[in-house]
Amino acid sequence: MQITSSLVSFVSVLWMTVFSPAGCKANPVSCRLWAEPQTPGLSMNGDFIIGGIFTIHYYTNSEQNTYTRLPLQLQCSGRSVCKNGVNGTENTVLFYNYRKIKIRILFLSKCLHVLLFPYSMDFRELRFARALAFTIHEINNRTDLLPGVKLGYHIYDSCSAVQMAVKVAFQFANGLDPVFNDSNFCPISVPAAVSAVVGESSSTPQIFNITRSSLPPLNELQVSHYATCACLSDKRQFPTFFRTIPSDEHQAAALARMVKYFGWTWIGAVRSDSDYGNYGMAAFLKAAQEEGICVEYSEAYYRTQPRSKLERVANVIRRSTARVIVAFFASGDMKFLLEELARKPLPPLQWIGSETWITDPGFLMFNMCAGALGFGVPRSVIPGLRDFLLDLSLAQVSKSSLLTEFWERSFNCSLKGRTGFRECEGSEDIRALQNPYTDTSQLRNTNLVYKATYAIAHAIHGVICNDTHCDKTVKLSPWQVHNQLKKVYFTTKNGYQVNFDSNGDPIAVYELINWQFKKDGTLNMVTVGYYDSSKQRGQEFRMSSAVSWVGGQTEVPMSVCTESCPPGTRKAVQKGRPVCCYDCVPCAEGEISNKTGYSLDCLRCPPDLWPNNKQDSCLPKPVEFLSWNDTLGIILTLFSVSGAFMAVCIAVVFYKHRASPIVRANNSELSFLLLLSLALCFLCSLSFIGRPSEWSCMLRHTAFGITFVLCISCVLGKTIVVLMAFRATIPGSNVMKWFGPPQQRLSVLAFTLIQVLICIIWLQVSPPFPFKNLKHYKEKIILECDLGSAIGFWAVLGYIGFLALLCFILAFLARKLPDNFNEAKFITFSMLIFCTVWITFIPAYVSSPGKFTVAVEIFAILASSFGLIFCIFAPKCFIIIFRPEQNTKKHLMGKVPSKAL
Repeated sequence: MQITSSLVSFVSVLWMTVFSPAGCKANPVSCRLWAEPQTPGLSMNGDFIIGGIFTIHYYTNSEQNTYTRLPLQLQCSGRSVCKNGVNGTENTVLFYNYRKIKIRILFLSKCLHVLLFPYSMDFRELRFARALAFTIHEINNRTDLLPGVKLGYHIYDSCSAVQMAVKVAFQFANGLDPVFNDSNFCPISVPAAVSAVVGESSSTPQIFNITRSSLPPLNELQVSHYATCACLSDKRQFPTFFRTIPSDEHQAAALARMVKYFGWTWIGAVRSDSDYGNYGMAAFLKAAQEEGICVEYSEAYYRTQPRSKLERVANVIRRSTARVIVAFFASGDMKFLLEELARKPLPPLQWIGSETWITDPGFLMFNMCAGALGFGVPRSVIPGLRDFLLDLSLAQVSKSSLLTEFWERSFNCSLKGRTGFRECEGSEDIRALQNPYTDTSQLRNTNLVYKATYAIAHAIHGVICNDTHCDKTVKLSPWQVHNQLKKVYFTTKNGYQVNFDSNGDPIAVYELINWQFKKDGTLNMVTVGYYDSSKQRGQEFRMSSAVSWVGGQTEVPMSVCTESCPPGTRKAVQKGRPVCCYDCVPCAEGEISNKTGYSLDCLRCPPDLWPNNKQDSCLPKPVEFLSWNDTLGIILTLFSVSGAFMAVCIAVVFYKHRASPIVRANNSELSFLLLLSLALCFLCSLSFIGRPSEWSCMLRHTAFGITFVLCISCVLGKTIVVLMAFRATIPGSNVMKWFGPPQQRLSVLAFTLIQVLICIIWLQVSPPFPFKNLKHYKEKIILECDLGSAIGFWAVLGYIGFLALLCFILAFLARKLPDNFNEAKFITFSMLIFCTVWITFIPAYVSSPGKFTVAVEIFAILASSFGLIFCIFAPKCFIIIFRPEQNTKKHLMGKVPSKAL
């Protein structure tokens, strides 16, 4: 807590004024005040006195200190000293009073005392003061609390001024006696004149009342009903401070959560340039930052500052883009701001108010604040208070300067015979008044005064009373009352629980107040929600009824720097601007944002999901594989079935003509076996079509490998037979006995078993399995068969290629052997096609995407199979069916010249 040098100087002067060192020197054992003590505005004698400090006025009759004469005593005033204008310029300003009467005030170049408000006295604060008196009367009439003890009160007006608050604090410490006797030194050691103090109504005077850092501590115990600064919870600096109103730390957190609840992220902030406003706004800004709320501006104003500062704050509000404004203002400062804003047109603003002014009925005249929201202490009912407030007679009023001023201002008459005013008749009906003093419909802070007074009474009871009686002769020490006050735990007559935590604070419970128009067009305070700090995190704030917003609209007004980003986009913060000002950038590929909001990052879809076109939801990726319903799959299926059917038809033709020379001469046994293997080759391609599964993945590659080896083995056998047959024609050669039918079968079986062995090892070590390929395409899943062991796959293909190459070489060597129908020629051509297909298959297989990889493999199988069937069997079938005259032994032996086919 910092104290300005000017304020320290003032306190020092006040100390010298009140306690004269010269007086001490004149009489070593006594000190005398240079001026008369300040008399209380309301008072009543008793065995123990409870002090009260309330902000009933907002000005003091200050003057320029010349330090050449004794300064005048500080007095509260309803008039302000104003300096404005240059060279005789006149400025006219429009103000509003409590009766909505427009008053034009002329500021002249010289200093004038002007009446700013007809009701410069704060009638609401006067009600607080009278509530303290009512509570003490109620306690004195009780038999269970302080029996036989009479409490009294001394109530002062602080004018919301630090100087007056400090002066009153000394008054409470020293009493009303102008002479102080002590054998050692001046009156610091004199016991306090009051047991405890209820008040102050503001935080800044309260702070200086307790600290007074330039003076020795007076140990004055204070229980405030209205000082909410969070700094006062620090028991190291303010050990004797308690309060019945929650700390602003709770209110700031509640306001921030309320702002967040309604979706406002772009707000303006104004505050009183005082401890109340500065500490409260600092707590709010911290809580708002944690909630992700941005503040466009934060301005401060105090009513004693130059008018230019007020105009600047008002212009900042008018020019701002934020449509929600949080005002952490004391009532006196807030009046000045609202009156300044009323001078020129103002865009509709959603006001969020602190407890100090949002529950003040005096502000309901400002229709520009319709729809305002803010937290206030809960409403209450205090039985008997209204009757006490209205039970005023002229005789009772004339004994108090405060009540006298209240009466004269309320009825526009004079009790002292002042000229220009009519004489008060005594028949004035106070019950007919409608002002904050008589308004007991929303007793909020009044109940806090009630609780504070009862708390002090219970603490005094704990010090001076036992089970049988109370000793009113006890000299109370403030620390004795302080220790008891920490322990109080009771329930007031109107049902409210009173206790303090270790910081001297109560549990924070608020009502959410909304200013709504009544049917008659006037504003009224309506409770629309609640806040309880004792609840769990996230459950403190709740709404109970509908809110009436600024302009009478039913929808929550918008106040954002940038409209929230639509689904499918994220926010990118604009350089050099608050985080609430941003651009909406589309989510990157594979990412989504699935709701309207303020997310900095998009969410990446899981691997098996992909964003829709709007990028606001993740949808399952389409699964791609060569299906039976696919056009490509249907075409390949037709070719596969056609090829198998063709092999069967050729086998039927060969079987019917099995006795013909052309069938017998070309090794009919190997031909039928070759036709069978070709049919299987055509059919094995069907295992590549459809959704891959564990069995289909293992079957497709192994069946393909084995059937093709069987096929090539048969072709190889036929090629070797051709070579051996012509070798057998050489005289003395018996080579055919080494490659007869048994050897042919055995060779085909041996070649096939080798492939079977390779496939078994492949399936045992690392078999093919179904696999979701998520990498090849980002937007879809390729369902394919993973090879498992690539070595196994290429071993199968390599073995087929080796046999095909061997067959091609042997057939190539036998192509020119003399014969009318040399089968080696056709085997050579078929092997050439076979090898060409599979050589081109390898790069095509590696580079083909998705289902086309499978299609390429099926195409290679079909192409090579058709190549074999057309090259080897088509010419024979043509001769058998269309050239039967060539199907003779003579023609086959070359004894009849052959015709061109």
